[in-house]
Amino acid sequence: MKRMFVLIVVLALPMTGAQALEVFACEPEWGALTRELAGERAEITVATTAFQDPHRLQARPSLIAAMRNADILVCTGADLEIGWLPLLLRRAGNPRIQQGQPGHFLAADFVRKIEIPARIDRAQGDIHPQGNPHIHLRPRNIERVAKALGEHLMAIDPVNATDYGERLEDFLARWEEASDEWTMRAENLEGLRLASHHRSFSYLADWLDLDIVATLEPKPGIPPSGSYLAELLERLSPRPPAAVIRTPYANEKPSLWLTERLDVPATVLPYTVGGNDESTDLFGLYESTLNMLEALRQ
Repeated sequence: MKRMFVLIVVLALPMTGAQALEVFACEPEWGALTRELAGERAEITVATTAFQDPHRLQARPSLIAAMRNADILVCTGADLEIGWLPLLLRRAGNPRIQQGQPGHFLAADFVRKIEIPARIDRAQGDIHPQGNPHIHLRPRNIERVAKALGEHLMAIDPVNATDYGERLEDFLARWEEASDEWTMRAENLEGLRLASHHRSFSYLADWLDLDIVATLEPKPGIPPSGSYLAELLERLSPRPPAAVIRTPYANEKPSLWLTERLDVPATVLPYTVGGNDESTDLFGLYESTLNMLEALRQ
């Protein structure tokens, strides 16, 4: 009985300043943002890489173990991880990060979504009822998520709240300065005509006023058939786009087939942190993306 009492008391103790904050991030962008706000105080497990489709993930034992120990879950939401996150949460059985708890943080809850479907019909492909979940390629969205995440970190780990607040203030100042520069550069990209493999870059296009003239997937998440690509070729040939863009994890074959016949580049944008050598953090991700788009404009 005495041993059981000691165990209960230990489990009920709040975090101390010496404890590392255990973070489970679903995508690299949120792992990078958490690192900006928590620094070395956090032990961060990132479930996916830039070369993995965040819609699909195998519930590996290592991920279940990391989630079981997590103090906070930081994911996109808006059903991006609907195919695997609920299963991981059930198997981990960690009450701290279940839906409705302070340790359950979904970034998409704090931004305005675009491409919200008028009706929900699975025949329309892999649609997301809450809107497009690829929210991180718009600077304003990162700012809003950072503010909300900072508040969550301070609530979960109040002992270190001052440090989180200072790091948040520093990040927002650097992000605002960089965003102002990126916005100035964006003026030269207005109207750049591109085709995209998937709707992964919709927020980027909305921010930069890019013209996405075609999507290689006939419906979200549905691979293009040969006949559909032939239709795209016929439609785009009179006025080809500057490039066909895709994520590092997308199947390269449709893009290569189309770009070879249109005689335009097949461009792999980094999409998220770790997507190329330059994208080591969120700042590098945006810098690299803009550099690549500017090269297409020349």
